[in-house]
Amino acid sequence: MSRTAPTRHLATQAASQPANRLATRLVLGFGLLAGIALSGPAQAGKKPFSYFVTGDATAAVQTLAPAAPSLVLMGGGPDVDEAFRWMITRAGVRPGTGGRFVVIRATGTEAYDPYIFHSDANGSTTGPAIDGWVGGAALGLSSVETLVVPSLAAANDPGVSEVLAKANAVFIAGGDQADYIKSWKGTALDRTLQQLMARNVPVGGTSAGLAVLGQFDFAALRGTVTTDQTLSNPYNRYVTLDPSPLALTGGFIAPPALAGTITDSHLDTRDRMGRLIGFMSRLVQPSPSSAGSFGCAGGVLPATQVRGIGIGVETAVLVEGQGNAAPYSYTARRVTNVSTTTESAAYFLRTLQAPTACASGQPLTVLSVEVRKLADDTVFNLSDWTGLPAYHVDAISGALTSNPY
Repeated sequence: MSRTAPTRHLATQAASQPANRLATRLVLGFGLLAGIALSGPAQAGKKPFSYFVTGDATAAVQTLAPAAPSLVLMGGGPDVDEAFRWMITRAGVRPGTGGRFVVIRATGTEAYDPYIFHSDANGSTTGPAIDGWVGGAALGLSSVETLVVPSLAAANDPGVSEVLAKANAVFIAGGDQADYIKSWKGTALDRTLQQLMARNVPVGGTSAGLAVLGQFDFAALRGTVTTDQTLSNPYNRYVTLDPSPLALTGGFIAPPALAGTITDSHLDTRDRMGRLIGFMSRLVQPSPSSAGSFGCAGGVLPATQVRGIGIGVETAVLVEGQGNAAPYSYTARRVTNVSTTTESAAYFLRTLQAPTACASGQPLTVLSVEVRKLADDTVFNLSDWTGLPAYHVDAISGALTSNPY
């Protein structure tokens, strides 16, 4: 899915920027130079990326380094205000400290910037945010910045890394994850992201941005794929996974908290549980036995080590590292908006046994996939996969045998 702005804010952002705030937004065709605002259209040919600022990107920042990792896994659709506030707080930002929140995307606009920075449609930078706004300035942010990075050349441009390296929190917007895999993976942008994560800078993503946060990713290099297509043939040409060929190393972002994990968004509204089970099955390594050959050709993990996280729309899972030094343990909790109109659930899946039928051109059979559903304030333990009751789903001859939700 490609979005040009956070869904809940399309109507307000274009119409709610008074003239006295225009000077706070820099639109540049290249990196920030001594805080000078330059016209985007006039400079568009100079560098292969675009850069936008709401607030003051030159302000001093005096935050303390985060003690543990933080991830936001957002399921697409309406953005979850509280998840952004949590990222800001986890970044060590407080009123008076300053802080830089950077959004990265391959296409689209700076629509996230005013939404995250301001507390309401009138551009308030003080007081609690109303529903539909984050209120980052009131929480202590000095700027929200967007980098539109559409190509390999842009991702390798020093100006992108210059901006990104100073981020106190990073969010990957929706769009097309194929753009992120093709244009960002293995670049200077990728290396900068890894350096930020090593410093426990909070990182989040929604929709396509969520898709690239697992150790393994649905890369969508040939477009999207449905549940029916995936279950009827888990090697369907549209089931493109990263890394390719599958390997235990060489993924894109691959935060330690999501080891052995592949993610999916819009899970319930687009009925993607079956395709997530198909993606997970592809990760299971072959395991010949006296009863036959189980697993999937090209798989790289034992069945009991394969995990999936599927997230519904208007849902965010907050992944929090526990402890003061690596290796961390991780917990997860779910947040949504007060105005949500959906169930806003997250699902944690695990294969308990290898698929018994997994071959190119043939329907998938995999039994007893464990599902744990999070639709309340329960804290789930990602490290030992406990904290929620489990139920089980079978896929037999390319069809789920029960309602997986």
